[in-house]
Amino acid sequence: MRIPKEKLAELYLKMVQTRRFEETAARLFTEGKVHGTAHFCIGEEATGVGVCCALAKEDLIGQTHRGHNQAIGKGMSLDRMMAEFLGKESGYCHGRGGCMHIADSGSGSLGANGIVAGGIPIAVGAAFSQKYRGVDAITVSFFGDGATNEGAFHEALNLAAVWKLPILFVCTNNQYAMSTPLKAQTAITDLSQRAISYGIRGLAMDGNDIVAIYETTLEAKEYVKRQGPMLLVLNTYRYMGHSKSDPQNYRTKEEVEAWKQRDPIHLFRNMLLKKGLFPAAELDAFDEEAAHAVAHAVEFAEASPEPRVEDALRDIYSE
Repeated sequence: MRIPKEKLAELYLKMVQTRRFEETAARLFTEGKVHGTAHFCIGEEATGVGVCCALAKEDLIGQTHRGHNQAIGKGMSLDRMMAEFLGKESGYCHGRGGCMHIADSGSGSLGANGIVAGGIPIAVGAAFSQKYRGVDAITVSFFGDGATNEGAFHEALNLAAVWKLPILFVCTNNQYAMSTPLKAQTAITDLSQRAISYGIRGLAMDGNDIVAIYETTLEAKEYVKRQGPMLLVLNTYRYMGHSKSDPQNYRTKEEVEAWKQRDPIHLFRNMLLKKGLFPAAELDAFDEEAAHAVAHAVEFAEASPEPRVEDALRDIYSE
């Protein structure tokens, strides 16, 4: 395996951090501490972490509304993410964004977007800026399978292809656009085929294999710098509903359990143990580290001040 042990440790730690962060956030939601709704990526951790851990700090990402794995993968603070989740002033967006709109320019995050496909044209604009300014970096645009049926997706891919922009389009295909299964959305089963229409490279792969995702992203990063856009489709699954208000009556428990047999964290852990790369005790220590980090994030968030009413219009209107 070509991946250094330090990077393998980072991949594992960030996946378990994401899982623990979202499990905790889901509990806080049931306690009434999270305003609005919430969207969780439990089951999809390998997608955002695998891609973002292959990026440099200067590379940019456009996140989805289900993008906490993307944010953690890119190095965003658990403390400030949890504070944003709870609507606190110490959050990344001072509590204005909530779970769906976390952003941080310092981490290279263009922000998450609650509009289906809404972030794709924004990411293309960022990639244009990188090319125009001669910056040695790329932009990654994350979106779900449902977004590939929106006009913004097709317009953005077409323009990026014409201008040969340094952008990697990453489709997290979790099999459902809200409650609509993939087979009812499109007549093709391999969404990477959509790249053909725009003369760009397309690749579909197992979205639960974090090693393959990380290595593929490293290669894709160099490719898009030289050749222009690429579409990477990561086939995965979300265990929870579309949002906390989703009754999930469109799928069976048996289907969910079948996907849980290929849980990305368990697959990675078992591989690391089987190859003798880490002893179980060391991986258990990472699990404990993640639990402590998330517990601290909750303490930080709950102790943080609420936004002031007097600041309600701050960062909205210019003078």
